[in-house]
Amino acid sequence: MNSPVATRWEKYLDLDYYTEGPGLDTEGNLYFTTLTGGYIMKVSKGNPPRQWAQSPCPNGQRILSDGSHLVCETAHHEIVQFNAYGQKIKTWVAGLCAGEKVYSPNDLTIDESQGFYFTDSIRHYGKVFFVGWDGREEVIATDVDYPNGIALDAQSEWLYIAESHSNSILRVKLAGPGKGKGKPEVFTVLPFNPRPLDENHLPLTANLPDGIAFDQQGRLWVAHYGMNALQIIDGDGQWIGSAETGIPATSNLCFSKDFNSIYVTGGMGEPGPGRVHIIYIESLS
Repeated sequence: MNSPVATRWEKYLDLDYYTEGPGLDTEGNLYFTTLTGGYIMKVSKGNPPRQWAQSPCPNGQRILSDGSHLVCETAHHEIVQFNAYGQKIKTWVAGLCAGEKVYSPNDLTIDESQGFYFTDSIRHYGKVFFVGWDGREEVIATDVDYPNGIALDAQSEWLYIAESHSNSILRVKLAGPGKGKGKPEVFTVLPFNPRPLDENHLPLTANLPDGIAFDQQGRLWVAHYGMNALQIIDGDGQWIGSAETGIPATSNLCFSKDFNSIYVTGGMGEPGPGRVHIIYIESLS
């Protein structure tokens, strides 16, 4: 693919298990999850990774301003919170949300002053939920074909959702925190894998959008599972280009504090082996 994007990737970690949920705390420490590995890992600068917290199958996570973590616990159908020391302190969602059954919480995004949104990843009938810090629960979207990554724009006016099995990014207009305004609309359709998909969407043949994140310029970066790539989308939903990750099953991403590099998770397949790479952004016109 020709694109105005110049990046290079570098291997950061090799691991036994497929990785997800990268995030940086205020001190620059990197955290990521290992799903069936059963751990949230921490990497401090100059030190090897260590087990920071234990959970049956941790998936997407977000770090709050107080250093605590909200984590999608997929195996137990929960959203749980760990304090800054890796101790579980609260369960926000346990099998039900807004009166609806929760099957497979996958990823979440934070409205720091109001609450959080999360995806429930199942085929055809997936949902997106909101949970307020005051306990209010809302259904934001229904009948999404495997909702995956999720992100708020800078103004908290639009909620963006990766719909994996349509190879699309959807968005929902918000009338306020936790209040969807209408049904999701297609924001963009991503590039397709040139190799035929098999029925199991194996990493080397899939094109499944996974984790998503905005950069400082309002461009949306999409971890594209099966495409060995991050896709970059502008504010109008136009594809700008593709950044190679070196990870066939690219799962998620987070930007460095200066937005000059990106930590990318995933692996060769599931349940492993897993990888964490760093993508250096050298130019982006």
